Amino acid sequence: MSQTVATRHKLKPLQLAAVIFLTVSGGPYGLEPLLGQAGEGAALLLLLITPILWDVPTILTVLELNSLFPENGGYYQWVKRALGLRFGFYEGWWSWLYTFADLAIYPVLFVFYLGWFFPDIDHYKIPICLAIIWLSAAINIRGIVPVGRFSIFLSGAVLATFFVLFGYALYRSGGHLHVPEPTLRHTPFTALGLGLYTIMWNFIGWDNVTTYADEVRRPVKAYLVSIAIAFVAVVAIYAIAVLIALNAGMNGAELEAKGFPALGELVGGRWLGNLIAAGGLASTMGLYSAVLLSVSRIPKAMAADGLLPAKLHELHPRWESPWLSVLCCSLVVSGMIFWDFGELIVIDITLYGAALLLEYVTLIYFRVKMPHLPRPFRIPLRGAGLIAMALLPFTVYAVALTAAFRDEGGSLKPLLFAFIALASAEVMYQVVKHTIGKKHAAREQLRKQVESLGHSEPDE
Repeated sequence: MSQTVATRHKLKPLQLAAVIFLTVSGGPYGLEPLLGQAGEGAALLLLLITPILWDVPTILTVLELNSLFPENGGYYQWVKRALGLRFGFYEGWWSWLYTFADLAIYPVLFVFYLGWFFPDIDHYKIPICLAIIWLSAAINIRGIVPVGRFSIFLSGAVLATFFVLFGYALYRSGGHLHVPEPTLRHTPFTALGLGLYTIMWNFIGWDNVTTYADEVRRPVKAYLVSIAIAFVAVVAIYAIAVLIALNAGMNGAELEAKGFPALGELVGGRWLGNLIAAGGLASTMGLYSAVLLSVSRIPKAMAADGLLPAKLHELHPRWESPWLSVLCCSLVVSGMIFWDFGELIVIDITLYGAALLLEYVTLIYFRVKMPHLPRPFRIPLRGAGLIAMALLPFTVYAVALTAAFRDEGGSLKPLLFAFIALASAEVMYQVVKHTIGKKHAAREQLRKQVESLGHSEPDE
């Protein structure tokens, strides 16, 4: 089989936009704690400012680096090319770990929204979470196109439920929704940080969607168009959901405890609550499947470089998916569903910020060292401007991290776990370098010797 996947197995732009929407957002489900954390005025202000400071620089970075190297492995490949194999391993390892925390959130949220229909369902939380994990694994093993089709259906379902909610809220209010004064004046610093963690988590994943670039038709143009569509959809649906909650008079504690289905019931009655809850089930299923798609390509790319067992590089003989990588990821996530929702978010964002830092360093490295490399998409900034742009998301990151440390009512356990996970990258790199890496190097040397004699590659 050729190095690139056959055209019939590649994503089209609309499918890609749907996968990106689900990877990054999946609708406002999971945003419920924001009102209680930040307050009314601050919640809306943070929701409008944070994407500009946190997401736009990341999106621009992703688009430029992906236009340089549109290949499977995405951010791992970029960092490896710029900073070497060690930092490439750091990038892949940290991204793998934070995505495990991210993935573990969605089955838990699925059970939360299922509880709207079956209040006692929490007693069956673990088997239901495991069912979601392994059903998504089966879909992903079937290949990227089934995931794309599944994503279009689920994205449509999620967007439709909230546009129905928005339309009904407008009808009930006579076409006028009150917008509160956006202010941070009465928001404590720790509340601001917790609110940032919630928003940052609801906006992460733009770099994740590049890990399967070889499986996208005309990737440079497709990513530019699809990311723009997804970004507008994400910001719009978040703003709509929060604005409706503010106008309905629902307090933050109730929204966090009962979720958006309770908001739907408050606005339109039980039928609308049921519709929003069904959207929550579609959202969490779609998020899990889309994020699993992105992370399963990283072990495959790392295995090709001798940083993980070679078996993870194998493709399914029929569906051409990295099926062993999908199974490996699913197995790890199955053991992480016991963490608390808030703790998983802190772990997720802390690890993600470290991986994101390497991507910004990579962007600046290529601009300085290889300025003449062809870039179909180029950020219209030079050195100082790029550095200033990179500082924006890390200012947000620093505020959130500092607030988490200062939160007297919170636990430091997730932060401690996150820092241990960060440190584990060097430990694992040394282990890999002296075990798998040596075997890989020996095999590559033998392969080159055999090729120089005009023979085929030796058997395993």
